[in-house]
Amino acid sequence: MQNLRPSILLPLLFIALVLWDCPGARADQLAGKRPNIILVLTDDQGMGDLSCLGNPMLKTPHIDDFYKRSTRLTDFHVSPTCAPTRAALMSGRHEFRNGVTHTILMRERMALDVVTLPQMLQASGYATGIFGKWHLGDDEPYLPHNRGFGESLIHGAGGIGQVTWGDFPPNGKKTYYDSVLLHNNKIVKTEGYCTDLFFDAGMSWIKEQHDANKPFFAYIATNAPHTPNIAPKKYTQRFREMGWATAKGNSPAGRFGMIENIDENFGRMMQNLRDWNALDNTLVIFMTDNGMNYVSGKKNGKQTPFFTGGLRGQKGTAYEGGTRVPSFWHWPGVLKEDVDVNALTAHIDIFKTFADLASAELPAQMQELDGRSLLPVLEQPDSEWPDRELFVHVGRWDKTHPKAKTMTAAKHVNCAVRTQRWRFVNNSELYDITADPREKTNVSGANPEVVAQLRRKYDAWWDKTVPLMINEGLATKRGRKKLPLVERYKQETKSNPLPTWKPSIR
Repeated sequence: MQNLRPSILLPLLFIALVLWDCPGARADQLAGKRPNIILVLTDDQGMGDLSCLGNPMLKTPHIDDFYKRSTRLTDFHVSPTCAPTRAALMSGRHEFRNGVTHTILMRERMALDVVTLPQMLQASGYATGIFGKWHLGDDEPYLPHNRGFGESLIHGAGGIGQVTWGDFPPNGKKTYYDSVLLHNNKIVKTEGYCTDLFFDAGMSWIKEQHDANKPFFAYIATNAPHTPNIAPKKYTQRFREMGWATAKGNSPAGRFGMIENIDENFGRMMQNLRDWNALDNTLVIFMTDNGMNYVSGKKNGKQTPFFTGGLRGQKGTAYEGGTRVPSFWHWPGVLKEDVDVNALTAHIDIFKTFADLASAELPAQMQELDGRSLLPVLEQPDSEWPDRELFVHVGRWDKTHPKAKTMTAAKHVNCAVRTQRWRFVNNSELYDITADPREKTNVSGANPEVVAQLRRKYDAWWDKTVPLMINEGLATKRGRKKLPLVERYKQETKSNPLPTWKPSIR
């Protein structure tokens, strides 16, 4: 270098400075940056449910804009149903290894020895808040205020109005409006439509943390677009006019309206963050918890397919459509914009990723993490990413199931192993995802060595996982005689009316 002329050195120095300032160009610079983190997780919304991913009918302009500004994980996978995804997200390991093998019957309760994502962030100095769906246990020790969330506003069970499985009784009558919720371990009444409320509550809390200059993790987990499909008329009217059915339950007009309402709320949140100058050093993530819950519905009286993004399967299946979901990451001035990461990634990776971002010191005694840190591919989307196996199982075995009456019988029912190239389904079907993303052609006969290898991997995973399924046999198909939040509601309303809670932002 000492022999180089200044005329050469100055341009080199300029290039180095430009590269240093380029968003996403600074390798190994994300660890320990301690950003604020906002994670928006919607319910039962799949790869076909956004206009930016090709849906020709839905209008999601705010998420579309976010998509363009994001680093996108294009091959990102979650679990096939609700509670399992949340258990994996909160623990960094497969949901079965937390005891979560279903969405009901106490099989949704995340093991109490798990060090949770919010506990890890709390120990690292973050404020933590959840707004919406928890679905990892309604008994007192399992509730979010005992699992690391300093602020919480949640409904019970797996959905608002699921009184049979433990949500508050009034929510079964006026579902999604004026919900009774649990706020910081106090039962309260609220006003308005549920998705609006959860975003308002999250934004109110985020503003408080921002004003206090405190790092925060905000988890906005909407109940929508889970059934029953109910949305305000302003969001459903367009679909009614197209002829989509409006019947209660699986109403296409209601489902599409719920998605467009989510988009509008997401847009409000992003605009508020800009207005507050709160996007500096803030990572915002949009993702969903499993594939589409329905892939067709009635239009003008005829069963009509929905746009699915070309994926096979849906929620509750072991195919791509059950587990592959949107995952958009936006961090202004840090992550690259409008770029795709094609590496095989998953929800189990978020725990380790957040730990590295927060520079967290993990306890010596805690659960084994199945995930990896995503920092290498977030820093450089084309970074080397070693191949891996992701294990999928729908769970939900039951004595009435035609094939999966017991856990043992269910081993090879509704299961899959996914690698970067292959998806091995139900111990018999092999699909080359790189050549056949729609999973149309079973190529197991032409690839016996791949089948044998993935069978060995799956068997080893199953054997290691079975002893950790600690919630089996706790309740019958009828459920529990006494549901904790229902019983608590009855006791607390015997003599006093419930207080009304309102967020500061509406």
